[in-house]
Amino acid sequence: MRYLMMSKGGGTPDQKLFTEMAAFVQEMSAAGVLLATGGLSPEAIVLTSEGDEITVTDGPFAEAKEAVAGFALVEVRSKEEAIELGRRFRTIVGDGQSVIQEVFGP
Repeated sequence: MRYLMMSKGGGTPDQKLFTEMAAFVQEMSAAGVLLATGGLSPEAIVLTSEGDEITVTDGPFAEAKEAVAGFALVEVRSKEEAIELGRRFRTIVGDGQSVIQEVFGP
């Protein structure tokens, strides 16, 4: 099962955060769970369709605490395992919100 884990909000990273996150990423990579990870720019492009019309709007749009700041794509045995990884991540990064969604398809 693959899950996309997205992180919203969070404070300014410090050296402790970088060190703990590097160890967590290394652990997930060594276990073969982590497929991809990365941070996201606060800049965004939004495409909105209504009927035959598609509108393109440049961002950012959301408050910093609401914008998706980073992601991890993981392959795990169960939803519970994905939730546990999410809990460990939130423990490292502190306040904020994460969204976990199962990825369908090959």
